[in-house]
Amino acid sequence: MSEPLKFAYWVPNVSGGLVTSTIEQRTDWGYDYNVKLAQTAENNGFDYALSQIRYMASYGADHQHEATSFSLALGLATERLKVIAAVHPGLWQPAVLSKWVATADHLTNGRVAVNVVSGWLKDEFTALGEPWLEHDERYRRTAEFIRVLREIWTAGEGGAEFSGDFYRVHGFDLKPKPVDVPGRPHPEIFQGGNSTAARRNGGTVSDWYFSNGKDYDGFTEQVEEVLGHAKTADRLQPVRFGLNGFMIARDDETEARDTLREIIEKANKPAVEGFRDAVQQAGNSTGDKRGMWADSSFSDLVQYNDGFRSQLIGTPEQIADRAVEYKRRGANLLLLGFLHFQEEVEYFGEKVLPIIREKEAELAAREPQVATV
Repeated sequence: MSEPLKFAYWVPNVSGGLVTSTIEQRTDWGYDYNVKLAQTAENNGFDYALSQIRYMASYGADHQHEATSFSLALGLATERLKVIAAVHPGLWQPAVLSKWVATADHLTNGRVAVNVVSGWLKDEFTALGEPWLEHDERYRRTAEFIRVLREIWTAGEGGAEFSGDFYRVHGFDLKPKPVDVPGRPHPEIFQGGNSTAARRNGGTVSDWYFSNGKDYDGFTEQVEEVLGHAKTADRLQPVRFGLNGFMIARDDETEARDTLREIIEKANKPAVEGFRDAVQQAGNSTGDKRGMWADSSFSDLVQYNDGFRSQLIGTPEQIADRAVEYKRRGANLLLLGFLHFQEEVEYFGEKVLPIIREKEAELAAREPQVATV
């Protein structure tokens, strides 16, 4: 409870903004806008910037910048902000990625992380001639991918050794290793997903488990299950939790709710429906129907990571109350999207964050520190 809640933002490195709607979004996917945004974010309380990964046009995102190169560019343009690059097993070889991360880590003085995405868009794999694995096989490949990264980054003399069903590494000696950052055994590895397989990976191999937008009970249920897997895992550090949320902070609650209503009313219906068909097929492909987006409504999917469901919508005071309650339930980080990024990131730093910090102090004084696994 004594550790401050961390904040990340979705880098708008794909066109269309963070909602699939025709509402005005004063946000741009280009380099110059994103450099200024990254600098604004690190001066307004943000710890991380997560670059999305899409390889081809889909569901309103007609243009996209590649995540690893974009993340490095933002890292070089900032001083403290940590950059998270999204990557796909199957489209990346883990040993090659480990080398990229090590180099980028030195260029940014230890500020690079990866978000390992198992994949939900079948067309991105098949268009590139790569096999599209069954859902649980994708997550099994991801678990190996993460283990290979960790093995390479931490191996001693003689190099990394790994033999699995998807990857094999023999005597690979990475030099230079990533930067030696106190308290960080290797660059951080994030991973998301709602399914049983994703939760197992979150507890056993990932440093961070990202949840799609959830209400209180939905988030608590995920935390408890992931921690259950972590109890029996050989971990270097406790698993940490990030929660996705789309923030609409306004001086007046009615204005915030009206903005949400307008976003949904102006939804790009063909794009949202196409996205829904693709992701709910993926979510329902699991045996227990617990995959990503399996129970998302049309309105939920207007923000394509269920960000409305976290209900970070209202006045700064209301949002701070909700953020701190998520922290009490296990959140270490909130991953945020905005309608108008530049202005709203500044508003967050000026109006919302100070209240969150006040309420965190009250929470720490009121409740004993909770041990994590």
